Amino acid sequence: MMDSITSGPLYQNTITNLIDAGKVINLNRNVLERLKRPRRALTVSIPVKMDDGKVHVFTGHRVQHNQTLGPYKGGLRYHPSVDLSEVAALAALMTFKCSLLNLPLGGAKGGVPVDPGQLSKNELESLTRRFTSELSPFIGPDKDIPAPDVGTDSQVMAWMLDTYSLESGYSQTGVVTGKPVEIGGSAGRESATGLGVVYVAQRALETQKKKISGATMAVQGFGKVGMHAAIEAYALGGRVVAVSDVSGGLLNERGINIPDLVRYVRENKVVKGFPDAVAISNEDVLELDVDVLAPCALDGVITEKNCASIKAKIIVEGANGPTTHEANTYLSEKGVMVIPDILANGGGVVVSYFEWVQDLVWLFWNEEEVRNKLREVMFGSFDKVWAFSQKEKVNLRLAAMATSLMRLEKAMLLRGQAW
Repeated sequence: MMDSITSGPLYQNTITNLIDAGKVINLNRNVLERLKRPRRALTVSIPVKMDDGKVHVFTGHRVQHNQTLGPYKGGLRYHPSVDLSEVAALAALMTFKCSLLNLPLGGAKGGVPVDPGQLSKNELESLTRRFTSELSPFIGPDKDIPAPDVGTDSQVMAWMLDTYSLESGYSQTGVVTGKPVEIGGSAGRESATGLGVVYVAQRALETQKKKISGATMAVQGFGKVGMHAAIEAYALGGRVVAVSDVSGGLLNERGINIPDLVRYVRENKVVKGFPDAVAISNEDVLELDVDVLAPCALDGVITEKNCASIKAKIIVEGANGPTTHEANTYLSEKGVMVIPDILANGGGVVVSYFEWVQDLVWLFWNEEEVRNKLREVMFGSFDKVWAFSQKEKVNLRLAAMATSLMRLEKAMLLRGQAW
């Protein structure tokens, strides 16, 4: 199983970044070796009776990477590309992300290789409930707390909560985050990752003596992360000149009216055909001359093949692993500021942490309070990484990983986890 975990490009990319950052801070060798591998990788069969009466057996994964700082935390994704190696890499990234953001949480991730759009609501619910049942010995408010990710949403989390609670005998709202507000979810959770992207972009622009108001921005991926990033950037006066999704891209150099586009997408499901913009490709969106580029779709979209064509001054990784190691090195040497995923898209797990805390104490905050607390965490985390990068003369990816590893190393040594 370990070979299948380490074989994927995202995992290899993550470990390369881990090793490089470890050299910067002279990371304890035993800590490094432990962090290269997850603590536990679980693969389960998920038999589902489909609407046609036939049983289809899906495969589900949950990887728990490290829990030194607290319970495992990480999303569940339903997407055809899901495999064990990808899940393991994302679990490791969650460990580093939670450490960097100073959260008392570890890292985990899960998923099922399935296109949820091809399932009926009944089939999707059956899949989710059976998957939850298979995971139930390994998850819980004090063990491992799943959340939504690609292909999952608050409804999926509601089914997970209900299944786990039924098996436990009482309601345990803290077992998942990203739930509907009516059953213990947090205000502001749906938009949190996108807001975090904009908050770090705002701070990054300030280091270049610029403001987000009037800055140009391209958003690749107009889903849960990209849409909310575009909404917030537009609200703050940013000029979002391009967006894209699976149907292709849009360009309006004067700036796209994001509220109009959001309404269009809610009616038509995709950005294609929006009247007040020119159609371009997803690849074109990445190569525009803008102040901020936010890749908010899937991993591996900026590579050694196209990095020379990137013209953005700042790249904010709304997705996990959108920039390969080679591309990051090239862009950093070229003077492009690449804000890595473990910092840039941390808004989601920050508000997930807020939700978990609110569920534990049964005291809930309003959306303005959540936004203010999120902004404070994201600004503070960026400032910490920026200061390290300036002091050590390293790029932001190395600085973010090194900052994360210093906290993890200290905790692991104190707990006696690296003999």
